Amino acid sequence: MDRRWIQNPNRCADEYLDGIEDFIEFARRHNPGATRIRCPCRRCNNTLWETIENVGFHLVRNGMIETYSIWNLHGEQLEHASSSNATRVDNVQPIVDANDQVMDIIQDVFPFASTNMNQEEQDDVPTPIDSAEFEQYEKLLKNANQELYPGCESFSVLTAIVELMHGKIKYRMSNLCFDYFLGVFKRMLSTDNCLPKDHKQAQKVLNGLGLGYEKIHACENNCMLFYKEHESLDTCPICNESRFKMTSQNRTTKIPQKVMRYLPLKPRLQRLYMSTHTATDMRWHQEKRVDDDVMRHPADGEAWKEFDRTFPEFAADPRNIRLGLATDGFNPYGVLNQHHSTWPIFVFPYNLPPWKCMKKEYMMMTVLITEDPGRSIDVYLRPLVDELKDLWTNGVRTYDKSTRKMFTLRAAVMWTVNDFPAYAMVSGWSTKGYMACPVCKEDVTPGWHAGKVCYLGHRRWLPWDHEWREKDKEFDGNTERRLRPREWSGDEILDQLNRLDFAPFYTYELDAQAYVF
Repeated sequence: MDRRWIQNPNRCADEYLDGIEDFIEFARRHNPGATRIRCPCRRCNNTLWETIENVGFHLVRNGMIETYSIWNLHGEQLEHASSSNATRVDNVQPIVDANDQVMDIIQDVFPFASTNMNQEEQDDVPTPIDSAEFEQYEKLLKNANQELYPGCESFSVLTAIVELMHGKIKYRMSNLCFDYFLGVFKRMLSTDNCLPKDHKQAQKVLNGLGLGYEKIHACENNCMLFYKEHESLDTCPICNESRFKMTSQNRTTKIPQKVMRYLPLKPRLQRLYMSTHTATDMRWHQEKRVDDDVMRHPADGEAWKEFDRTFPEFAADPRNIRLGLATDGFNPYGVLNQHHSTWPIFVFPYNLPPWKCMKKEYMMMTVLITEDPGRSIDVYLRPLVDELKDLWTNGVRTYDKSTRKMFTLRAAVMWTVNDFPAYAMVSGWSTKGYMACPVCKEDVTPGWHAGKVCYLGHRRWLPWDHEWREKDKEFDGNTERRLRPREWSGDEILDQLNRLDFAPFYTYELDAQAYVF
């Protein structure tokens, strides 16, 4: 059986899909009655068991292990395999040891930790890390090499913490539940084990991996953030509300009225190129995408191509990142607190191939607003907008592990993705009332009917000689002679914003950039 289809990079090709059907049929024939088989996709790596239907889906989404041409884990006998088209069994990708995976993570975080600290910076040479980062690297390396207990070879301290924290996140375990089981495991092991006693200590060990977050205080009335030029203030300069809650005089620490958690975007985008698992995939949209006029990815769309024509300097480097931004509010407490609203703001890179770019593993939460922002979500977006503007204008020096060279990474917001109510909060244009249409703006045709605002005049979009334009009795009693409303450019929207007298709306600026792109 010819198995060259495994090497086919186009997983939508008929040859590849037929090959998957042959494999599924082969697996069914050699595992009669079985509902689950090993999944040979690149992610499962023949270590996870999936239903036969899911295996077929995984092979389309992730691709099959390229060296798995002898299906010995699915019933094929080695002596029956054809030597002309089969690869040796010892070339099959081995199961990666957990300790090796942890060391790979450390190398991804500090790809040039061994660089000479006195080395002069060159364009192709990474900038040496400072002493504080090197100290973090040494701590992680020490925990990665330290045995969990004397004589334990399968788990180091760092490996055990990473595995446990991964399970906590994957199965949505609370901190209290995690502390309980961590205590149980610690008592099960020998008394001289090095397992941390609770979640807080485990987090301290992992802090060296980076990707933390910042706490930014906010005004109780959502007027402003105590950020940058207002960071040292104790009262809001707009409403004179106190920054902190009233507490007893014996308390040494102050409790802020509101706190926003901001997760910096730059280190997360840099990590995509510092990791061996994603550095090559970040150029997929240009180097591996099949351009055959079929819409499979945003790069196949006209908006992406128009952006490339408008900003050729940005498009010249395929490593520059195109981003999408999405947000929506939800109530995590259900009926227990009907007035609460939590607003996470996500950013996702469109450079990745379609089977990765919309997966939760690559969706980056940048802002977490834990209380209802009301109509002032623009206030909470300011740190993100500042960082996006800097990424567009100046970029950030990043190490590309696939090429082992430094480059200046830039990023642009291509789209914002929201439902209509959230669109009103993010863009600043109200989606209620007589001017609710963000396309027509003030040229909308509203009316009042049956106690509601209705929007008429849709015949304006019809061709000039369409027969419905002449029909008056069937519609509102008037013939339609008006042209369709003109489209507003992002520059015109910004110009309208600049003519306003009140505090600046950062949401308008962000939405206008996305509108232009």
